[in-house]
Amino acid sequence: MKRLAITPGEPAGIGPDLIIRLACESRQDGWLVLADADMLAQRAECLGIPLTFDDNADAPAQAGGHLTVLHHPLHGRAVPGQLDTRNVPGVLAALDAAIAGCLDGTFQALVTGPMQKSVVNEAGIAFSGHTEYLAAAAGVDDVVMLLVAGGLRVALATTHVPLRAVAGSLTQALLARRLDLLNEHLESWFGISSPRIVVAGLNPHAGESGHLGTEEIDIIEPVCARLKEAGLDLVGPLPADTLFTPPHLDAADAVMAMYHDQGLPVLKYAGFGSAVNVTLGLPFVRTSVDHGTALDLAGRDGVATSSMAAALSLAGELAARVG
Repeated sequence: MKRLAITPGEPAGIGPDLIIRLACESRQDGWLVLADADMLAQRAECLGIPLTFDDNADAPAQAGGHLTVLHHPLHGRAVPGQLDTRNVPGVLAALDAAIAGCLDGTFQALVTGPMQKSVVNEAGIAFSGHTEYLAAAAGVDDVVMLLVAGGLRVALATTHVPLRAVAGSLTQALLARRLDLLNEHLESWFGISSPRIVVAGLNPHAGESGHLGTEEIDIIEPVCARLKEAGLDLVGPLPADTLFTPPHLDAADAVMAMYHDQGLPVLKYAGFGSAVNVTLGLPFVRTSVDHGTALDLAGRDGVATSSMAAALSLAGELAARVG
């Protein structure tokens, strides 16, 4: 049994709903949910789902209909669909405790529900996303956001930055670090020997030999050449509009996209609702859902649990491989 720390994310969103619905089923791993226990009980009642709770961290529940919750109080009652900046400190305190438990070995992996970036920033706390927050809290030099949908894996060279800032954020040092991290974790976490990574260009037509931008010539091509010499199996840079086609993907273990909306629309089209967000470079396994908080669906029927179920399953699988 692996001990998985789970944080629901934004309490007004569907994160709590997903955990409650999935807790109705038995599981192989021990789930320890770090959240406001009263909030979860109220949401379960709102959904009409009978669920019992305990706080026994030494023996986390695995039986369906039962959930182990380590209580981290919110300031006030969480109302489905209604953001409240007063609850942000409680949400982050639960996340901080989960991170600390992963760092000291109490938990073998972290699975996070979706956060609402806007309400965290409106509470006066700078927050660009889980990925960056986790990297800072763990004290690591760099991380890579990887989305997994079946056999398709897409990593991002840059993450949550405005489109106009992407070119300025992309440097040889950054791209080399993130390609190295991706290659390393494909081997150690996913068990892929000598992974092949297809690298996207930044500009249309991968720069058209410099006529549509020079980032490929100045940054991406030199990095790929240097890492190939070091033994990495890289292909590219290739134009993003033709990269995501069977001739290239069938022989690839992962794609390195240059920015968020270059790679993720394709991945989510291929596997939305069952894709998983994985953070590479942390000293512990972290997975998450592939969607947002869906405030309009919180507390209602018909919410799909497939992405959270996939995130929980992959977290247990990776934790078992990492040891």
